[in-house]
Amino acid sequence: MTDSVSDVVIAGAGPYGLSTAAHLQNLGLDVRIIGTPMEYWATSMPEGMHLKSEGFASSLGAPQDGLRFTDRHPEWRLGQPIPLDTFVAYGRWFAEQAVPGVEPGEVVKVERGGPAGYEVTLAGGEVIGARAVVVAVGVGPFAHLPEELSGMPSWLVSHSGDHRDLSLFAGKDVAVVGAGQSALETAVLLADAGAHPHVLARRGEIDWNSVPKEHRTGGERLREGPRSGLGTGYRTWVLAERPGFVRYLPERTRLRLVRETLPPAGAWWLRDRLDERVRVSTGRQLVKAAAQDDVIAITTVDRTGRRLVVEAEHVIAATGFVPDVERLKLLSPELRVRVDSRLGAPVLSASFESSMPGLYFAGLAAAPTFGPVMRFVHGAGFAAHRIARHIVHRTPPAAAAARRPAPALETDAR
Repeated sequence: MTDSVSDVVIAGAGPYGLSTAAHLQNLGLDVRIIGTPMEYWATSMPEGMHLKSEGFASSLGAPQDGLRFTDRHPEWRLGQPIPLDTFVAYGRWFAEQAVPGVEPGEVVKVERGGPAGYEVTLAGGEVIGARAVVVAVGVGPFAHLPEELSGMPSWLVSHSGDHRDLSLFAGKDVAVVGAGQSALETAVLLADAGAHPHVLARRGEIDWNSVPKEHRTGGERLREGPRSGLGTGYRTWVLAERPGFVRYLPERTRLRLVRETLPPAGAWWLRDRLDERVRVSTGRQLVKAAAQDDVIAITTVDRTGRRLVVEAEHVIAATGFVPDVERLKLLSPELRVRVDSRLGAPVLSASFESSMPGLYFAGLAAAPTFGPVMRFVHGAGFAAHRIARHIVHRTPPAAAAARRPAPALETDAR
């Protein structure tokens, strides 16, 4: 039995959820967005972290002008890393300006049923009837642990997305598995907190991004290509600014682009901070992990087969996120089975709609369909526009009559 009916329920209030809600509310639909704005960013990413993306590429998507990151921070220059807290504050300001009525809480169940088509149950017990549901839960549910580390107790093994406060590792030996920005910055922040980090990287060497050029000559722009939310280059511009084209590529090509575009590398500004406090072992393939009393022994091999056993008091796996519908426990078992998927990720239409009419996926879950930009904040505007346009066209007339007017927008960037 539903307690209320809405045009759309959005599960999640991160960049993709907030952006989609802003577009839908601007079109006058009755939208309920459930979640604390920017909660995952504020609680599951380490203090002291900085974004790898540039300021112009770190904006949430809004149908109105004046709500980009660089509108909020017009002084931000190219090459200036964005502190995590600054980005979280920007996202919450965006919510205040463009998405009034965000409801702190959690969606615990989405199932087919009721007169509206879907029934959405909140943690507090309320059941909302919804004509459309947007799953915008971010990357949290998709944290990936290598098989060799899965099943280990949480006091010995965790994911890099599990930690806000790294000071609890002060004085401890911590192995960090990975070679990308998450692994390298986690190691540096562990060292800052007084821990003894050891990076175990599969790659033969650590790669670093180059320092961006704030000013380029005409010849450089021609040779290097345009600047976009994913970097510099002609192909990169298409992937970042025209992700709708990516969907028409063969599946194998799309997956390769997601995997190989912006491969593991550290931000240029982090390089000097990865100093003698951090031990780094490259070319190491993880083959085994075993708990021994209060420590964990990690066995790796190099390309010649030589073994290296590292003992640590904890292992942090900075091994990324892999979309998998089966891990979305907020979806009823029936929905998880009925959503068409490939290699775990939902198969989506050009409007981000799944095989279940009225059920949409935004963010990382859409990357295998729309390409690597969906791994980043920069893709939120495109996803929000496509989803909102499709929902407003399919919303039944009865719902349209009950739509509330678009909210007034405060324009001062305080």
